[in-house]
Amino acid sequence: KKIQKGESKMDKKFTNVLISLVVVLALFAVVMFVLGAGEPAEGALFNFSVDQASVVSRFVFVVIGIGIAFGVYFATQANKAWEVGTREVVWMAIGAALYAVFSWLFNGTVFVVPSLSQVSLRPAIAIPMFFGFAFGPVVGFFTGAVGNMFGDALTGFGLSPQWSIGNGLIGFVSGMWMLFSDKKKSMDTVLYISGALAVITALLYFLNRTQANMLFFDVDNGIFGDAQISLFAGIAILIGFALVFGVRYFFKSEDVATAVTWAMLGNIVGLLFASLSDMVINGFSLPAAIVGEFLPAAGPNLIFAAILVPMLVVAYASTRRQSGR
Repeated sequence: KKIQKGESKMDKKFTNVLISLVVVLALFAVVMFVLGAGEPAEGALFNFSVDQASVVSRFVFVVIGIGIAFGVYFATQANKAWEVGTREVVWMAIGAALYAVFSWLFNGTVFVVPSLSQVSLRPAIAIPMFFGFAFGPVVGFFTGAVGNMFGDALTGFGLSPQWSIGNGLIGFVSGMWMLFSDKKKSMDTVLYISGALAVITALLYFLNRTQANMLFFDVDNGIFGDAQISLFAGIAILIGFALVFGVRYFFKSEDVATAVTWAMLGNIVGLLFASLSDMVINGFSLPAAIVGEFLPAAGPNLIFAAILVPMLVVAYASTRRQSGR
């Protein structure tokens, strides 16, 4: 009976995780091939337009990203991290809604956020990072992917679905700490991997300093991607790594250190996925993908992760204590 009960629980977990990922895939399919195929109506709240010339290749990377998430689940399906019930579904909806709204607010057209030399500031990135850490990889993936897609639609610039999936992977990886029994050992490994990737990508900047910042947007003049990436943008990922390193070794709370360290890896993995996919979708060179897209996004994100994620984790822990959970 115990074996049958365990098998039944595994089957339910498999079904729930599969349904969650299929829902994400279905949402992207409808948005990309149905809503994104036409021109948005004048005065419409959402702009779901997707470049139809590359829509198939973009969808392929949506499938690949979701496949990566399912592959990690399948390899570790016995772990409790994959519990998806009513509670998790509620958090998915809340997380995606919060991320969409705050992404829209801080996109540079609603609230003008001061930036340093063409660096895109996105403090809302802390939301999928936190939701992944607090509620698991599946919740983090849904929050990042769906929230980013609707946030972009609210902004009105049109969609880059592979970047939304990259945001989903940020939340997904942020929750992968649950898969490891030894928190400290896993954090050290993540720190080494993230540090190596930060150094390598920053080195590419110094070798390609004339590369244009593909994410640069001049709000007043409506100009995209014609400014060179700044020194601060090029080294922001190293600054962010240094801040995360400090949190890891000098912050007393192990939960905070865990959340920030795994958020850092999620940020790097998710945005590498998105930027490298543009080498296929848009025909970008490696320097254009890394220097022109990855670094301007990943560096500031990492700085916000080191500052904002600890605040969210501490606030959440305080709320749990007050509620007696």
